Amino acid sequence: MSHAWMPASPCGDGCVGSAPRTAGGVRQLWRAVTALTALLCGVGIVLALLLPRAQRETVVRLWFHALLRAFGVRLEVHGARRFQEVPQRGVLVASNHVSWLDELAIDAVQPIRIVAKKDIKGWPVLGRIITAAGTVYLDRERLRELPRTVAELAATLRAGSAVGIHAEGTTWCGLASGRYRPALFQAALDAGVPVRPIVLRYRVDGHVSTQPAFIGSDTLVDSIRRVLRVRGLTVEVHVLDEIAPGRAENRRQLAKLAQEQSNRLTSTELEVARSTGDTHRVPAVSPLVA
Repeated sequence: MSHAWMPASPCGDGCVGSAPRTAGGVRQLWRAVTALTALLCGVGIVLALLLPRAQRETVVRLWFHALLRAFGVRLEVHGARRFQEVPQRGVLVASNHVSWLDELAIDAVQPIRIVAKKDIKGWPVLGRIITAAGTVYLDRERLRELPRTVAELAATLRAGSAVGIHAEGTTWCGLASGRYRPALFQAALDAGVPVRPIVLRYRVDGHVSTQPAFIGSDTLVDSIRRVLRVRGLTVEVHVLDEIAPGRAENRRQLAKLAQEQSNRLTSTELEVARSTGDTHRVPAVSPLVA
């Protein structure tokens, strides 16, 4: 099996430190109940898919935003307020991957079609909603499915949709990151659309946090419990400049351009983490090279 198709992250249980501040038992219970209620209400969101595009996006975006807040997570957007610079023109949104919260944060900025691993389809309630939103599922264990997936993405991009990919191909802890895998960038080249790099960063009291990470031996329930316990958690969505069609001759060059743009932000943050002594959660590998 190709390593490029099934990337592995060195991030593990040791990458997740203790939370600087934790919510009390009553607050954790309240968050759990509120989040469950918001999830159940999300079943009705499927009806919003029948609305005209602008109204549909507004309803879905507000629901994802409410779901984040139910889990006790604040959203901050840095840069453009939308991923599409030109309405009705497709764009490939390439992000890093830290947590199951990533999809919620992205769709709270602008609802888009996400390329996600097949496991998400089976998640209770949320899996059904994400599927209804037009998610393209990726089976990393079946290499022969890759050309079909790329062709499906290219057709969606040509139709004017924004499509999101987690360019590293797997989750990392948030302080460290992996190499962007080029395979799915081919869809942007085939469709002749720009790539929009974004960086997701989780912070507690202004410091980068690995608490929401979904790595190592974590189950989804383990990660959700950790998020429910943490106080002051913020997810930042940094929307970077578009990479115009024609700037890269092939998918490897395009993936490299997207990663270089993202690394300008992440490398600065790592230097800050090291200068403050907050390095115990960084894996013993280069954070910018897979």
